Amino acid sequence: MAVVTVDFDGTLFQGNSFKVMFQAAQKDFNIKQWAVVGAGVIKAAVNGILKGKNAFRISFFKAFAKSFKGKSETEMDEFFRKLVDIGREDIHQGLVKKIQEHQEQGDEIIVLSGALHPFLKAFTREVNLQVHIISTELQYDQNGICTGEIGTVINGDEKVNKVRKWINDENNITGSVEVWAYADSLSDFPLFQFANHPIVVNPDEAMKKLAEKYNWPIFKSA
Repeated sequence: MAVVTVDFDGTLFQGNSFKVMFQAAQKDFNIKQWAVVGAGVIKAAVNGILKGKNAFRISFFKAFAKSFKGKSETEMDEFFRKLVDIGREDIHQGLVKKIQEHQEQGDEIIVLSGALHPFLKAFTREVNLQVHIISTELQYDQNGICTGEIGTVINGDEKVNKVRKWINDENNITGSVEVWAYADSLSDFPLFQFANHPIVVNPDEAMKKLAEKYNWPIFKSA
C-alpha cells in the first residue's frame, strides 16, 4: 500500500497562514487578545532572529493560542473557517487534483503540517478532501474550552516520527509501505529522506538546488 503525506503551508496552501491569521484576527480580536498576540509576535521575531524560522513559527503559534484561551471548540472552528475564506484563492488546485488521483488508486492520504489543526480541518473540508490530518493541536479542557496552549509542533524530524507512529502503532500496518512526501521547504528534509517518493512542490531557489542534488522530482500542475 501507499501512504501519501502532503505538507500544508507553501504546498497544498500556497499562501501564508500567518498572514491570513492576522487578517481574520483584525475582524474578530478585541484589545486584550491583540495585546497577547502583540507580545507573542515580538518574542517570535526575536526567537526567529536568534534561533531561525522554526523557532519563529513555534512562538507565533503559541502567541495566537494564548489569545484563544476561553474559546469553545465551536468558536475556534468558526474562526478558522474564516481563514479558509480569506485564503481560498491560494489553494493549490493542481495538487488537490493529484491527491484525488492518489485516493482513486486506494492510497492513504495524510495532510502533515505544523499548522494548527482546526485550520487544516476547515481547509480540507472546503476542498472536499477526506484525509487524515496530523498537525499541531490546540489544547482543550474537559469541557471543550481552549486552554491557550498547543501540543508539539509537527515539523522537521517530528513529521517522520508521526508518520512512523501512524503506520506502525496507530494502524498496525504490516507488509511493504510506500511513502510519498509532497512538501516545499528545507525543514522537510528529514521527511524527504524518509520517503520512498519525495516530491518537491513550489520550491524556492535553495530548495531547487537541493532537489537537483538528490534528483527529487518537482511537482508541476498540468
